[in-house]
Amino acid sequence: MIKKDKPDNVVFSNEHGYNAKLLPYPTSVGAPLIKTDDLAGWKNVGINKVNKEFESKFNELKMKYQDLIQEFQWNELVYNARFSFEPIVGEIYHLYKDADGSNFLSLIGPKEWIKEHVGTFKLDSDKKWILID
Repeated sequence: MIKKDKPDNVVFSNEHGYNAKLLPYPTSVGAPLIKTDDLAGWKNVGINKVNKEFESKFNELKMKYQDLIQEFQWNELVYNARFSFEPIVGEIYHLYKDADGSNFLSLIGPKEWIKEHVGTFKLDSDKKWILID
């Protein structure tokens, strides 16, 4: 049998001596209980919050993408239309469908004549057509 110099409740090591105050865990019976936290609930709340954030950002990007596609399609339609003048930045123009199915751009508003009106556009400084109506 090994003879101990100190009783079991005394924290002593031959290397470090009395080192109870240096240890990261309690060393006496009267020390407060160390209880591990249940992190499952915290993780679930965090996961749900982050997933909602990602979903929100994804939906926002999806909406921006759809807007960009629609803007591209309108610009393609106007730029492929027939017109015999140079459009001025900041002016408002009207796109019409001709009898043969082709599109043409005009300064004349839809209330001033009877043609199939496709849309009203404004040319911005980036040479991009913005749909107004």
